[in-house]
Amino acid sequence: MKTELLYLLLTALLTGCLWIPVVIGYVSARGPLKPANYKVAPTSALPDWVNRANRAHANAVESFAPFAAVVLAAQALGVSTGVTQTCAAVYFFARVAHAIVHISGFSMFMARTMIFVVAWGAFVAYGVVVLLRVM
Repeated sequence: MKTELLYLLLTALLTGCLWIPVVIGYVSARGPLKPANYKVAPTSALPDWVNRANRAHANAVESFAPFAAVVLAAQALGVSTGVTQTCAAVYFFARVAHAIVHISGFSMFMARTMIFVVAWGAFVAYGVVVLLRVM
């Protein structure tokens, strides 16, 4: 498996598992679902970390599709370089760090924003390399 596809797979697994802390938070705050909760969702307040976990999951889902498209386009076009491999790795590890920082609520140094920008920069650099190779 090519490095870029490995990191795409790992990113998919991360994104696909980020709902777990949200559900744990919902259950710990509100208890297990009851049949009535399927008709009208509970509205009791949730701890801040659960809301952050939900936003971290949504952000990961929103960011995944563009990254996947660039990786898959590169693979279809036969573009794989040291830069694309590094960009894929940086993107994945930045997304892991982003999820941790977002859920934890760590706010010093604008860490969450900075980590997001690192992931976004890796995505953009990856896309630029692919474009330059096929033009």
